[in-house]
Amino acid sequence: MTVISGRLVRFLLSTCLGLISLSRPNEAYSVVSDGTLKSLPRPDQDFDIHTGGILAPILQPRVPGTPGSTAVLNHFADFFRHSLPDWQIEFQNSTSKTPVTGDREVPFVNFIATRDPPWVASGNVGRLTLAAHYDSKYKPEGFIGAIDSAVPCAVIMHAMRSIDDALTKKWAAMDKAGHTQGSLDEHTGIQVMFLDGEEAFNEWTATDSLYGSRSLAQEWGARVNPSMSTFKTPLSSIMLFMLLDLLGSKDPKIQSYFKTTHWAYQSMATIEKRLRELKLFKSSPNYPVTENRRSDSKAAEEPRWLIDATREIKSHYRHSGIADDHLPFLERGVEVLHIIDSSPITGFPTVWHTLHDDGDHLDMNTVEDWGVLITAFAAEWMELENFIDTADVKRTPSVPLPRSEKVAEWKNNPDTRKTEL
Repeated sequence: MTVISGRLVRFLLSTCLGLISLSRPNEAYSVVSDGTLKSLPRPDQDFDIHTGGILAPILQPRVPGTPGSTAVLNHFADFFRHSLPDWQIEFQNSTSKTPVTGDREVPFVNFIATRDPPWVASGNVGRLTLAAHYDSKYKPEGFIGAIDSAVPCAVIMHAMRSIDDALTKKWAAMDKAGHTQGSLDEHTGIQVMFLDGEEAFNEWTATDSLYGSRSLAQEWGARVNPSMSTFKTPLSSIMLFMLLDLLGSKDPKIQSYFKTTHWAYQSMATIEKRLRELKLFKSSPNYPVTENRRSDSKAAEEPRWLIDATREIKSHYRHSGIADDHLPFLERGVEVLHIIDSSPITGFPTVWHTLHDDGDHLDMNTVEDWGVLITAFAAEWMELENFIDTADVKRTPSVPLPRSEKVAEWKNNPDTRKTEL
């Protein structure tokens, strides 16, 4: 991503019955209980930067069209096929020339995984879409991009695994009770997009950036669902496009950019506040382990990640000056919630686009807390209260990586860090 002068586009979700407004939060999802928040699984060893079954395989150079990119793409596919077999996987392919490859076309592959209620045709499902880019920069040589955006990808994977059994239970209960022909809320699915080619190869321009998201948004906007479908195109079925980027540094600052999704931003901020009050945030100064290390008994002031939570929608307006994968979707009328660490004072995290953006410079308590926060938001959106049970949560289905395997080999052998296109 880069900083540009942005614009706000009003979202219109078309259906055969008219326009559906998403500005009414009470109709989108119900709040999950404190008990549910306490039961949400933490990523724990799956986020270990060396051997973790989710995060470690992504922490390698993954420039589009290189073996590292293919390895990470295979990691995504293996994870969903083995850990989340009820999800439908799709690959969207495109090619493009780049400033560094001349006339040679570079392949870009977007990974999409979707889970819908089993009784609903694809064209009749509105979806919460969680997105992140998985490619890394061409330069500097050996760039990993831990916050940009290996961690966002890992956070989404953890969140989807954490709610998957609850989705199965909810939809089985709805089917048994005969609640399969009701409102759009009963026809809500969930979708993951791992987008390729977000980064510029040379210098950020309209054509040297966002390769994967531009291709996907264009294709999905033109692909028409069967006649009489509720949603005309796959693009119009996206109820909320939640893009995660630059997550994993300590004390992030997340701004709210769009009036029409400010309510969703405030809902996430409320979850953050509740998790802190329940002392479930490891990065909090009041987390029990941290609290016991302090000599004073007085509770420390809690920081806030979502810093615009108290803004009222009537007074809230901020041009999004950040170019990122949401733009091709926003330009086509999709509602966007941009979860990106960008302080209004200091800007992006200090490791942004440097070789320091690696696993060793992550704040792991913050990374784990993002996993819990995004899980809780998705659980609320999908109305999974009463369906999440800690006894059924698959906490460690991913196989830890031996330190001697390829990720460790790459870290220890400079000769393997060369990027070849």
